[in-house]
Amino acid sequence: MKSAAFPVEADLRPPPTCGQLFSGFLMLGLTAFGGALPLARRMVVEKHRWLSGPEFTDLLGLCQFLPGGNIINLSVALGMKFRGPRGALAALLGLILAPSAIVVMLGMVYDRFQNDPHVQHLFAGLAAAAAGLLISMAVKIGLPVLQRRDWLSGVVALACFVAIAVLRVPLLPTMAVLTPLSILLVWRRRQ
Repeated sequence: MKSAAFPVEADLRPPPTCGQLFSGFLMLGLTAFGGALPLARRMVVEKHRWLSGPEFTDLLGLCQFLPGGNIINLSVALGMKFRGPRGALAALLGLILAPSAIVVMLGMVYDRFQNDPHVQHLFAGLAAAAAGLLISMAVKIGLPVLQRRDWLSGVVALACFVAIAVLRVPLLPTMAVLTPLSILLVWRRRQ
């Protein structure tokens, strides 16, 4: 049974052009303030069908391990995958062009009105919406792991969550321990 949310290889469209990468990430940059990853997944997997759900999850995992912003890393990696350096540049520029201009303008407005209680409430609401989008993405990425009954991935993800969210261990030491451990566990399982 096929699902529109999880296209399989045969359902994927041809690789995007540089123009499609630019326009796709431009729209993402314009609509995804505070929560680009859930919308990026929807755009790449569900709307344009450039990648399958598992391919997106694998690419996102690599992008989260690399230094820098996950969505920026994802735009560059996706552009490189389909169109090389030109595609990476097109996707990156599409992603950051409009939001950069908007953030500069918002920064100027905030600098002038930062003590206004209405503005403070607005930013509190935006933070809550961003948290909701992040939880939504975690559920969408976690469901395939549960459906595959991949207990090993679940244990590593749970360990990462506990280390960072509960024990407040910094990201770098957590990744320095869990990344080699997860690679070793997967390698041993495939032997």
